[in-house]
Amino acid sequence: MAPDRLATLVGDFPRTPAYRGLRQALQELIGDGRIPLGIRLPSERAVTQALGVSRNTVTRAYADLVAAGFATARQGAGTYAAAPVDRRRAHDHALHAVGKAHAMDGVIDLNCAAGGATPGVAAAYARAMTALPAYLASDGYLPSGLPALRGLVAADYVRRGLPTAPEQIVITSGALSAIAIVARALSRPGDRVMIESPVYSNAIEALRLGGARLVSAPMADPLGDDGWDVAAIEATLRQTAPRLAYLIPDFQNPTGFLMHDAQRARYAAALHATRTTAIVDETLQSTCLSDAPMPAPFATHSPGAYTVGGASKLCWGGLRVGWIRAPRDAVDRIIAARVQMDLGSSLFDQLVVAEMLGTDSFLAVRRDQLRQRRDALALALREHLPDWRFRLPDGGLTLWVRMPHGSATQLAADMERQGIYLAPGPVFSVEGGSDSWLRIPYAKPEEQLVQAVRAMAATWSARPQDAGVQQRRTKRLIA
Repeated sequence: MAPDRLATLVGDFPRTPAYRGLRQALQELIGDGRIPLGIRLPSERAVTQALGVSRNTVTRAYADLVAAGFATARQGAGTYAAAPVDRRRAHDHALHAVGKAHAMDGVIDLNCAAGGATPGVAAAYARAMTALPAYLASDGYLPSGLPALRGLVAADYVRRGLPTAPEQIVITSGALSAIAIVARALSRPGDRVMIESPVYSNAIEALRLGGARLVSAPMADPLGDDGWDVAAIEATLRQTAPRLAYLIPDFQNPTGFLMHDAQRARYAAALHATRTTAIVDETLQSTCLSDAPMPAPFATHSPGAYTVGGASKLCWGGLRVGWIRAPRDAVDRIIAARVQMDLGSSLFDQLVVAEMLGTDSFLAVRRDQLRQRRDALALALREHLPDWRFRLPDGGLTLWVRMPHGSATQLAADMERQGIYLAPGPVFSVEGGSDSWLRIPYAKPEEQLVQAVRAMAATWSARPQDAGVQQRRTKRLIA
């Protein structure tokens, strides 16, 4: 990192004493991801000149940063940004079900961005039961999926402007399974895979379990308008030449950004230049909550891309049905990788999803429900936690919320003791940054969301403020 860049990020930090103010400023920058983990900090001499402080100030600030776990010192190589071990491991609950706690009265689980079944699911189960006997004489194994469902999924891509034959669709046991299948088919352990940061936490784990070496591509300012820092993505692709890139262009999880057409075209061109294959996660594509037209599918700009989707966010998490849209010449390779994991998705679940996709009336109901819940959550945050900042997304299932100071991991631990489970920012970061951020889903009923925010506000107001924050606020009042 260049010294002038560090000086810009640090800004006017508290200088009474200066070493502590500098350490706190650097800790916040590393904690929320603005200084990426693993990056080499400028030398003490360079920082001294850039900030106009003494060498002893920088030496002590760096030493305190190392002692707090936010940096590592390598003999003869310099000081590197890091995250404390407890924050890198932050909250297994964000990756796994809460389990027994679900049986407890009053528990509100905001780890999982999912809610109850969409109205119409029960009726679809009844219709699927009527259709099931026609399939019982077969062996029930369909590695590529139920033909009727493959046809419906393909038709939806065609409607959105992406020519697709049913033969290009492979039905899987959920979208996460689809990601793992594509990664297994197209890469080997040790291959580099570029992944957005922050990003869907389970995708991070799925790719890691497949042996990928993850390369982080930080998103742009989460409170801005761009979403993707395409220039930084281009640089990352040139420098690392990953085999695969995992991206969520439609209401990115957790930030909620929607990638516009010009960004998609430029991103696709950068992938083509480095011969990097895209795994495009469209799980949230159907959750658009505005009347604005959606951009064309990413694969229209990148014909070699593999697109994954699923029914869990649209219908119900209990329906473990996902799919892969693959290039025509790659379908056999995908199926071969798939049968190494399982021999096909539940036939009955596929029949249920086919019934749901056969009519789009439930979509309007689902979107109205999500819109009301999003607005209720946003209103509660503005009322009870006015210093917290977020963008109101036009789709998706979550708000990506920035705390003005402190650790989201610590707040999540405090809330857990009250029966409210939150997902702090580090679980959505490849290396554990973003500790001033929380992902708060709005898939739950409004009353639960408001109750959770009120409890968070009470806990937040009772916590002692960070000393650096107090100094900065005092300085603003004096000015």
